[in-house]
Amino acid sequence: MAERIAVTGASGVVGAATVRSLLARGDAVVGVQRGTVPESLQRAGATGQSADITGPIEELQRAFIGCDAVVHAAARVDMTGPWEDFERVNVHGTRNVLQAARLAGVRTFVMVSSPSVAHAGHPLVGAGAGRADPDRARSHYARSKAMAELLALEADGLDLAVAVVRPHLVWGVGDSQLTARIIDRARAGRLVVIGSGAALIDTTYVDNAGDAIAAAVQRAHIDGVHGHPLVVSNGEPRTVTEMLTRIAAAADAPGPRAAVPYVVARAGGHVLERVWERTGREGDPPVTAFLAEQLATAHWFDQRETRTALEWTPRVSLDEGFARLAEWLGGVAPTS
Repeated sequence: MAERIAVTGASGVVGAATVRSLLARGDAVVGVQRGTVPESLQRAGATGQSADITGPIEELQRAFIGCDAVVHAAARVDMTGPWEDFERVNVHGTRNVLQAARLAGVRTFVMVSSPSVAHAGHPLVGAGAGRADPDRARSHYARSKAMAELLALEADGLDLAVAVVRPHLVWGVGDSQLTARIIDRARAGRLVVIGSGAALIDTTYVDNAGDAIAAAVQRAHIDGVHGHPLVVSNGEPRTVTEMLTRIAAAADAPGPRAAVPYVVARAGGHVLERVWERTGREGDPPVTAFLAEQLATAHWFDQRETRTALEWTPRVSLDEGFARLAEWLGGVAPTS
């Protein structure tokens, strides 16, 4: 049965993918954010409501009135910046969205989180979701998202079913974050691997992330979904070198040109983080300690629980994703 669903952060890569998946399912979708909903989503059938997740609760409440569910995808996702900024948006913003959803009579809440909330720096090989742990989080982003996730899960109850979905390393057509950064560096001849480049990692094609979140909305009241975090990925672990090479090839750009020892990259990342924070520079530095760790450490997940709980499987394989990206960018379809 079609529902009316509000999506915060609808202009972001994951939020937009979720909007598309919900619209394809026949739901009415309201994009909730400070600016306007992208024209592409409006043409697809989404409407918009202006509200800031860090602003007055009343604005959010008005935006959520009449909605059956809220998908909370808005977040600060930068690699550097003052802790206070991450706390304000990711922690306090999530608290505001939860409170407004309750006041508006919403019955279903799906939070978009990240596997980094439970990553303490050790390799993750066929791992489950794990509990969010702010004390061991490896970055301001991961710590703030861990705190926000715990807030959301604590709110799960009879009046509000809360599900948490953690898409892992989302990439693909339309992605202006991970995919664009890889391609920009490849075109500039600055794409490198950290360590050997042989670490196996899970990633998620963008359309699959949207579909999984839409499935969580539908299944949020089911035991095993509400009150639980679920990691989402394509379930096709590949080496870091392969992922970087094939994304670059889709843009007709060269793959990694060199390898940087992990200890060097991590130490350099710590230095650059301090420089960026002390000087207030815009954008992200070339590398951070967290990024170096992510690129040098295996992290892939057992997807059986997620697929069973959500009754979902990825519809776009990695190989098809690379082909779609190449078609969009005008590059060549990379082969395995």
